[in-house]
Amino acid sequence: MSGVTSLLVLRCRLVGHRFRFQSEGATMRWRCERGCGAHGSKRYPSAEDAERYARAFDHEDAEDLGRRAPLVGLFPLRLLRAVRLARARRAGAAPDDRPPAP
Repeated sequence: MSGVTSLLVLRCRLVGHRFRFQSEGATMRWRCERGCGAHGSKRYPSAEDAERYARAFDHEDAEDLGRRAPLVGLFPLRLLRAVRLARARRAGAAPDDRPPAP
């Protein structure tokens, strides 16, 4: 793997892939537009179904930004959960119990 390719793969792992969808007959294909090499395809019963799904999936939502960045976007929530679990353990509560409010 070249250095540029490994940087693209690392970027996609950190911030998420940016898939683009298209239909070719009864097959829907997707590929990461960043060029990291992630791709796939799925065959549908009809060309109309493949086109409909490709159109539905091929969009960018600004509101979806947090979901495309799971490692970076959710890291603060994971830290908060770890702190709460540690407090609960120190207080003698079961790990599933919610810790007392600070």
